[in-house]
Parts: sequence; structure tokens; C-alpha cells
Amino acid sequence: MSKKMGVAEMRMLRWMCGHTRLDKIRNECIRDKIGVAPIEEKMREARLRWFGHVQRRPLEALVRCCESLATRQVKRGRGKPIKTWNETIRKDMTY
Repeated sequence: MSKKMGVAEMRMLRWMCGHTRLDKIRNECIRDKIGVAPIEEKMREARLRWFGHVQRRPLEALVRCCESLATRQVKRGRGKPIKTWNETIRKDMTY
């Protein structure tokens, strides 16, 4: 998850509580007050739920065919490599 998404989430939660950064209240305290889980965890849950759904499909299904296309060895360009779906799922499953 990008850092910007976490920052935006905390800005919204602070706004919901009526606090500002100048109040110097910790993020955990605000989360406990509202009772919400971090957006990172919710996104991870959704990705793993979708992964389980795709894995239960037959091999002939369109989503499974697309999955095999993504695993082919393709020469990447210069610069930072783009994270693939498989890399993201592998990272999510380690948590």
C-alpha cells in the first residue's frame, strides 16, 4: 500500500473525530475511538478473498487463463520493476 493512502485515511478519521494534527493524538487512539481497522488490512483481506475465489475456479476459466499469461517471463524495462499480482499475493500470505 502506498503511504499516501494511509495518510489520507488518517486525515479522514481525524476529521470524523473533530481532531487536528495539532491536537497530537496518536493514530492508535483515534482508531480505537472510532473502532475501525487499518485500510491496509482490509485491502489485504479483499485481495486474499479474491485469490481464493480465483484458485477455486476450473483451469479453463478465463481468470485462470489470464493468471497463466501473467506468469510468463517477459523482459522488463529499465527502472524499478512493477510489482506483479503474484508478488503481492505472496507478500500478503506471509502476514
